[in-house]
Amino acid sequence: MVTHVPAEAHGDERGALLGYLAAERGAVRRSLLGLTDEQAASRPSASDLSLAGLLKHVVEVEQGWVARAKGEPPAVQRTEANWHECFALVDGETVESQLAYAEKVAAETEAYVRSVPSLDDTFPLPNDPWFPPDSRVSVRWMLLNLIRELSRHAGHADVIRESLDGRSAWDLVALDQGGEGAA
Repeated sequence: MVTHVPAEAHGDERGALLGYLAAERGAVRRSLLGLTDEQAASRPSASDLSLAGLLKHVVEVEQGWVARAKGEPPAVQRTEANWHECFALVDGETVESQLAYAEKVAAETEAYVRSVPSLDDTFPLPNDPWFPPDSRVSVRWMLLNLIRELSRHAGHADVIRESLDGRSAWDLVALDQGGEGAA
């Protein structure tokens, strides 16, 4: 999993943005290393967030933004009645199934971003009260927004994981790279 995004490795703006997005996805995924579904679903801090719920949320958000950019509806429609389900595994969902779905969504994101003629191409924002009415954003904006969203939640994941077993993000990098990491 990516932890460093060297500029020369990506060659262009699309590659750099996709590289940073991959790095932040990796941080969220690493937070789940070595945990059971029960541990991943637990809420060991003052927050109501769990690692499993964060994973599900960031994947839904990424899929939803890319769908909007393509002019399609998001795969999951959230309403006032079910918005909380994007932060918890429900109906037989598992960390493993969410990780598999995350890989699929990441591949779809990369394919879409590589296929658009320009990162300046725009699409309409949803008609939600927190967005300006009748506004459009670029594919570049979408990627930066996804990086911001994932970065924020990767930080939440760090705190939750340390609350669970004391492992820091760097311990998990070591564990992911074949080391034991500190406990």
